[in-house]
Amino acid sequence: MKHNRVLPLLTPFIVFTLFELFFFNPKIVYVALVFANLLIFFTITRFTKESDASKDWWNFLILPALFTTGLAAYSVLFANNFIVQLLFVFNLVFLYFYLKIIYYYLIRVKSYKNLSLENISSYGNFLAFFFVSSVVYGLQSFLNMPVWPLMVIMAAVAALMIHQMVWANMIEEKFALVYVLIGSLVLVELAWSLSFLPLNFNAAGLILAICYYMLTGLVRHHLSDNLKKRTVKLYLSLGLGSILLILLTTRWM
Repeated sequence: MKHNRVLPLLTPFIVFTLFELFFFNPKIVYVALVFANLLIFFTITRFTKESDASKDWWNFLILPALFTTGLAAYSVLFANNFIVQLLFVFNLVFLYFYLKIIYYYLIRVKSYKNLSLENISSYGNFLAFFFVSSVVYGLQSFLNMPVWPLMVIMAAVAALMIHQMVWANMIEEKFALVYVLIGSLVLVELAWSLSFLPLNFNAAGLILAICYYMLTGLVRHHLSDNLKKRTVKLYLSLGLGSILLILLTTRWM
């Protein structure tokens, strides 16, 4: 128990150190990522075993693993060292808050604040999806990779993130499985369509992430029996308005 208390602070700093090592020695990027994810896995499993929730360890792992891996891959696309360092610090802060919330959620239940896990999952998944989708379009732009294997990656990531959203909001999986499949299919279709547009990888990734946020938000409210016309109008107006603003202001390739 005493060791578990320091893990939410210790783990992010070790991951940050690993990222700094691959920043100065890019050849060890894969080694750093493997050890970072193993460390996150170790921390999550310690928490779940302490609370007798060992069967759910992979549900808690999806978000931090995809967020950390996506951010690391996204940082490789930048030549600006300052931006890269900001991303590493941002990952440190996110991991700290996420692991702290998980620690309270599983172990110190009385100190847990309601909806903390749901909120960080919602915003964290949006950012993680942005990182991954931007990397996918970056690989297409810089390495001229074929589209179909990248779409396979997008399908897997979309399915995992939608599942994590469903699980974090405590929606029964038997009702949500079809939405996971349909949602990931819709996002892959959108991702494939965006790949034909001459957009900057950041713009394409952000547009797809906004589509993901609108889709999962509407699905979450629907499965919670809380979907109203006002909610639909809010998601669609903000989402489509943001996409239009990006298309009007971005620099086309």
